[in-house]
Amino acid sequence: MFDPTIYENLKVVLEGAIYDLDFANEIIVIDRADLVDLAKMAREFKMQFQTCTTNSNYPIAEVRLLSGLQDFATEKITSNEKTAGCVLEVNLFTKIIDVTKDCFDIETVLNQIWKSRPIISQNITFSYGIEHVLENKINISFGRKINEDQIDDFEQILNFTLKSLQFLENIIKRD
Repeated sequence: MFDPTIYENLKVVLEGAIYDLDFANEIIVIDRADLVDLAKMAREFKMQFQTCTTNSNYPIAEVRLLSGLQDFATEKITSNEKTAGCVLEVNLFTKIIDVTKDCFDIETVLNQIWKSRPIISQNITFSYGIEHVLENKINISFGRKINEDQIDDFEQILNFTLKSLQFLENIIKRD
């Protein structure tokens, strides 16, 4: 028997917190992946969900937890739990019409919701032949590794993610 890694501990708590919101009928989990990349010796856990009030395919929230070989080695071989950890990020997917206005509004409001702490970036894509339909992938990155010391932050992160989804629903309704 061995002690679980930081990644495993965080994954269990994060997954449970998301399913708690699902059971409380605040969100609907629409996808879940627990991946192991044997070529890179990396792990990734992600869950996608929407609010219970949405009536379209967008917006979608995705919470991702990532850990690589270096993270595992730092934790298990060097026993340096201060620098060991995982990457946590939130991705939001939505449709937009007006790149300039919608992206500005999204950045402004998400910085208010997230209190200007994480790094927020937006990546716009479109499918050729489909006019006026743009997909916006909004990445919310915390710019550092997390470990068990940040487990209590998961509730607030998920709360901010839910508020972000509700705001994006209003953007879709407006357009």
